[in-house]
Amino acid sequence: MTASSQPERLFLSPPHQTGREAVLIAEALASNYVAPVGPMLDAFERELEARMEIAHCVALASGTAALHLALRILGVGAGDRVWAPTLTFMGGISPIIFQNAVPVFFDCDAHGVIDLDLVEAELGRAAAQGELPKALIVTDLYGIPVDMGRARAICDLHGVALVSDAAESLGSMQKGRPAGRLADFTILSFNGNKIITTSGGGALLSENEAHIRKARFLSTQAREPVPHYEHVEVGFNYRLSNICAAIGRAQLEALDERVARKQEIYAAYRRGLSQLPGMSFLEDPDGTASNRWLAVVFIDPDIAGVTAEMIRVALERHNIESRPLWKPMHLQPVFAGAQAVGGAVSEEMFRTGLCLPSGTAMTHDDQQRVIALMAEQFRPKA
Repeated sequence: MTASSQPERLFLSPPHQTGREAVLIAEALASNYVAPVGPMLDAFERELEARMEIAHCVALASGTAALHLALRILGVGAGDRVWAPTLTFMGGISPIIFQNAVPVFFDCDAHGVIDLDLVEAELGRAAAQGELPKALIVTDLYGIPVDMGRARAICDLHGVALVSDAAESLGSMQKGRPAGRLADFTILSFNGNKIITTSGGGALLSENEAHIRKARFLSTQAREPVPHYEHVEVGFNYRLSNICAAIGRAQLEALDERVARKQEIYAAYRRGLSQLPGMSFLEDPDGTASNRWLAVVFIDPDIAGVTAEMIRVALERHNIESRPLWKPMHLQPVFAGAQAVGGAVSEEMFRTGLCLPSGTAMTHDDQQRVIALMAEQFRPKA
């Protein structure tokens, strides 16, 4: 097949418009709030509070900005330890460095989220030695949420702040609660590849009104409430645009539909691929309903006769995007020498895992093409 005859690119998780975006953007433009303030922004925050069942929200330029503000408000500073999962995206770790703190990476469990058994054991040891972390970040992976009830109890026992990075899990449920609840701070992301998007954006939520008031202040350059520009501390330009919030409101209206479609896509991959030798899937823990942001499979090369990377390359030849799982942070050159607790599970997931196209606008035929092309690559040993 020549480059000119290649089928249209099938992306991993592209934006999916509802049709309402243009309507709400027009309303935002008509209001003349073409700025990081305005009625769409206010409404978007209230709607996120209702959806997440968390009292207070500030909408921001990115999930990374939200995490940065959370750590800043918690008083994380130079030399403080912040514990976090190793199997995550760089944006869920870099704010630790922004605050000149020290990351300590923890391995994941069989569901890809931070191993709370390891965390609990290490917190006991750290408490005995007077080396407790300033905060624990727990990250929901590919839509699968952390057991926040347990994480909360572990942190409360030792007086450690808890931050939930729910950037990938909006719409997921865990034991009847929206993913990310029960933390001191909850982070959302609305990047273009997320289940809903504002083109780029994020949010910070908390039950603590003073925390969110402080976050709003810091996100708008920390200007003091006087007529002239007065600054007692350094802030950031982190506020979401009113125009982007209009996009977010239209997207949020369709969240339940998007979750249902993601779950359908995951179920179809299971039906089409589970019989292949050496194939397995990233599973939900008990009591969890994942939004299945990305469908994740694992390929055992010793059984399948093919590696995850070989399948990725084969799909790419047909203009289909797939992606390895996040490379563990303790393997990243930028964190060479960082402390890691465990690591074998995340390393194996990175070696054998593959994220498959999961866009909610993907057609049945698109998905069947992915399944058929993958099946062609398997060469099980006799």
